[in-house]
Amino acid sequence: MAIKHNNQIQKNHFRKDWQTRVKLHFDQPTKKIARRKARAVKAAALAPRPVDKLRPIVRCPSIKYNRKVRQGRGFSLAELKEAGIPRLVAPTVGISVDYRRQNLSEESLAINVARLKAYKERLIVFPRKGAKHPKAGDSKDIDLSKTQTVSSISASLPIIPLAEGVTEIKKSDMPAPVEGGAYTALRKARSDARLVGVREKRAKDKAEAEANKK
Repeated sequence: MAIKHNNQIQKNHFRKDWQTRVKLHFDQPTKKIARRKARAVKAAALAPRPVDKLRPIVRCPSIKYNRKVRQGRGFSLAELKEAGIPRLVAPTVGISVDYRRQNLSEESLAINVARLKAYKERLIVFPRKGAKHPKAGDSKDIDLSKTQTVSSISASLPIIPLAEGVTEIKKSDMPAPVEGGAYTALRKARSDARLVGVREKRAKDKAEAEANKK
């Protein structure tokens, strides 16, 4: 209920001691440096592995944003099956999996299967440390010193934005306008379709009347 008229303000809590609860961020530049150093330490610890995982290409929800593509949570089981990657092996080689996601179109399935196959071609799996014999799926005869590695998968396999859905055309390429106006033409076509039977009956009665006169 809104307060009206020039009356006393009810429940006026003006002594909250707000100065004791103010949080300042004067350490923001220092924190930025600390985060950068932490990322460098993480990348060095994970090397030669990338710091991120391979994620699918998905469309944004809602009619307003579904023209745009972005990074998804994980690949669906159907996409992994189509690409020939076992669902239990995928997380161990840097592929994120989303068991709940479903493919609602052939387009999304095809584009993500192609993304998985491109990743699979570039993937190098080194044998485990201390392993005497390489396991199935491990890369053989690979020299790390001669192999080009990347620290980020999203940089090596980026998600390229789609072209804009609306494009400009020249005025000369536009179709010729309807004579008399499109609205008038539509109304006339609708009227003609509705009055076909009435006009046929009128013409038939007129022809019969002229025939009876003779």
